Amino acid sequence: MLEQIKQTDKAYYMNTFGERLPVCFTEGNGMTMTATDGKIYYDFMAGIAVNCLGHNHPKLTETICNQAKKLIHTSSLYYIESQANLAKVLCENSCADRAFFANSGAEANEGALKLARKYFYNKGQEKPEVITLQNSFHGRTLATLSATGQEKYQKPYAPLVEKFVHVPANDIEAFKKAVTEKTGAVLLEVIQGESGVRPLDKAYLEEIRNICTERDIVLIFDEVQTGMGRCGTLFAYETVGVEPDIFTLAKALAGGVPIGAILCKEKFSAFVPGDHGTTFGGNPLATAAGLCVVNELLHNGVLENANKMGALFREKLTALKEKYPIIKEVRGKGLMIGVEFAEPIAKALSKQLFEAGFLVGTVGETVFRLVPPLIITKTEINLLTDKLDELLQTL
Repeated sequence: MLEQIKQTDKAYYMNTFGERLPVCFTEGNGMTMTATDGKIYYDFMAGIAVNCLGHNHPKLTETICNQAKKLIHTSSLYYIESQANLAKVLCENSCADRAFFANSGAEANEGALKLARKYFYNKGQEKPEVITLQNSFHGRTLATLSATGQEKYQKPYAPLVEKFVHVPANDIEAFKKAVTEKTGAVLLEVIQGESGVRPLDKAYLEEIRNICTERDIVLIFDEVQTGMGRCGTLFAYETVGVEPDIFTLAKALAGGVPIGAILCKEKFSAFVPGDHGTTFGGNPLATAAGLCVVNELLHNGVLENANKMGALFREKLTALKEKYPIIKEVRGKGLMIGVEFAEPIAKALSKQLFEAGFLVGTVGETVFRLVPPLIITKTEINLLTDKLDELLQTL
C-alpha cells in the first residue's frame, strides 16, 4: 500500500519536499500515530507544532464533527458566531484588542506587515523599512520570504520585496545601527524555531520594545510556532514580559484545522473596510475548532501540563547532556525544545529513532527540534529519552 501511495505521489504531486520519510499514517490517538503497515509511532513533532492536543482528541474531534454537520463555510459576507467568540477569547487573554483570522501563518504574517504599513499610511507617513533577524523564518509568500533571514529560502525568488533589513539575533548594537527614520516595523520570533530553537534574550527584547516605543516603530511578534501553549504560557511573549503591538498565530490555534490570526492593540488596528480580506479565513469550522483548543488550554490543564512536562523533558535531556559530551546544548521553553549536538549526527540519529518508532524533527545536521503534543506524559518522555540514551551509548 505504501509503495502505491509513493508512486502516485511521485507521478502527480509537485516535489517540493524531496524524499520524505517512508511512512504514511492512517490514524492517530493521543501521542501516537499508526502507519499503513500497522506500526505505531510516538509523535514528538505534532505535525510541526500543530497538533497541540494530540491526535483524535475527543473534544476537538466532537467539535469538528458537530460543526461540519451544521456549517463548514459561509464567507465573510455574514456574521459568524464562533469567529466573533474566538476573537473575543483571544483578546481577553492577551494584550490585544482586535483580531483577524486568516488561513496560515504566512498569511497572518503578511497581514501583520500590511497592517503596520497601513498604520503609517493613515498618519500620512512613509516608513516602509522592516527589521527582521538573520536565521528567522516567517513564511513562503514573497513578502514573508523577504522577511525571512535565510538565503537558502530566498535565492530562487529574487528580486525579493524591498525594504527588509536583516540583523543578527541578540545583538542590540547591530539592531540600533539598522534603525532609520524610515523604519516602520520590527518582526521577531521570541524563539527562532526553524533555525534550531534559539530563544531571544529577555534584555534584548526589552531594549527593542523601548526603542520601538520611543521611535514610533511597530513591534510585531511572530507567534505562529511559539504561541498557543507551546512555551508553557498561552503566548511566548508572556515568558519574557514584553508586549508586542501586533502578533500572529497559526499552527496550533485550531489543533490541526488550517487557521491563522493577526492580533493587535487598538492603536494599531488600522484596517478599514476594503483594506484587507479573506475567503476562507475564520470560517465556522476553523473557529469552532479554535474555540475548543483555547478552552482546553485555559481550563483543562493543558497549559499546566506543557509547563510541567517541558521542565521534566529538559531535565531528562540535560541529564543525557551531562552523560554524553556529544550533546552540546539543551535549550528552549515549555515543550519547544532544541537539542544541539557537537557533531553532525542529528539526521542519522533521527533515522535510528524513526526506525524504533519515534518521530523527531531535525534542523540541519546538528539539532533536534522537539515539539510534541502538549498532552504528553512522563511515560512518553521516558520512552524517548531512554531510547536516545541507548543509541548514544553506541556512538
